[in-house]
Amino acid sequence: MNYICIECGSKFPLESNAWKCSCGGLLNLEYEKKPIDFKSTAAARDHSLWKYIDALPFEKYDCWRGITLGEGDTPLIRIEGNLYAKADYYMPTLSFKDRGAVVLISMAKKLGAGRVIADSSGNAGTAIAAYSARAGMKCDVFVPAATSDKKIKQIEAHGAAIHKVPGTREDTAKAAIDMAESTGLFYASHIYNPLFWEGTKTYFYEAFEQLGRLMPDAFIIPVGNGTLLVGAYIAFKEMLSWGAIDKMPRILAVQAENCAPIFKAFVGGMDKVEPCKNLGTLAEGIAIAAPARGAQILKVIRESGGDIIGVSEESITEARRSLACQGIYVEITSAANYAGYLDYIKKYPELKTAKVVFPLCGAGIKSS
Repeated sequence: MNYICIECGSKFPLESNAWKCSCGGLLNLEYEKKPIDFKSTAAARDHSLWKYIDALPFEKYDCWRGITLGEGDTPLIRIEGNLYAKADYYMPTLSFKDRGAVVLISMAKKLGAGRVIADSSGNAGTAIAAYSARAGMKCDVFVPAATSDKKIKQIEAHGAAIHKVPGTREDTAKAAIDMAESTGLFYASHIYNPLFWEGTKTYFYEAFEQLGRLMPDAFIIPVGNGTLLVGAYIAFKEMLSWGAIDKMPRILAVQAENCAPIFKAFVGGMDKVEPCKNLGTLAEGIAIAAPARGAQILKVIRESGGDIIGVSEESITEARRSLACQGIYVEITSAANYAGYLDYIKKYPELKTAKVVFPLCGAGIKSS
């Protein structure tokens, strides 16, 4: 099992604690995976993402067993017709980031880390802090100074040391990276470390399984740093290679209009993403003005035959209200996904009858 640079192809063992190649390229993960028998996993008594152990970077009896909190197997809720919402706010720390965090921290534990560093606008930091506590490791979480008090209190509740960083989300990441490089500690990054996507890809295994081993026509996916979107791509490529599916579902990405650098690059036909100015958005979880994996995200959207749109602050607020009236209370960032769907069906009327899934990424109590 190795990290591999997406630019030059250089390989690094996991024990190297690498988070980026010396050439500046970002890292993917390569290891041998076994095809999943989805008929068997659907009937499994294990109702967590670990029922997919054959396609995860661990052995069946490994350190993850002492760290898991039962994450995964979240409900798929019918909203209307063929539109479904996958309620990942049912996770232990109330967001989908638990999928990636449990895999990443389990590997950190396996590699002998006693302390980890993370940077986050909230949910990833909470998840990393919770699983670090579960694993008996110390944890430092760097957050933007403007992060909501509710999210900061949740991170602190798990015993993590909070570092509030003035400025942009990118300033926060730089502060965390500086500490990781100066100390040699494990950088538990949901952006740079590809182990995180090994957890988020299970979202798509589950949706496939829950729909009777059929993929929807499209997935609505929120995009900030792309942790769910890249997980989708990995899952789709695996399932195509196994013969579980015969085509890749469309990825219909969503950004907040007020901070949409990937959207601007996509519509401009660009292969790289230029940093933008964050004009301020309620959807703080996807407010990433300079996404590190922008070029990779653009490539994935295009390869799936997908698209990306920006949604307004007003539509996000209204979508949240609409979901709440259906008994579904989500954090503001999650509401952007439903707002995105409502805009997409105007652009692509055929989606009204297509099978579409969007994520409910975080619980409503995480934001005011």
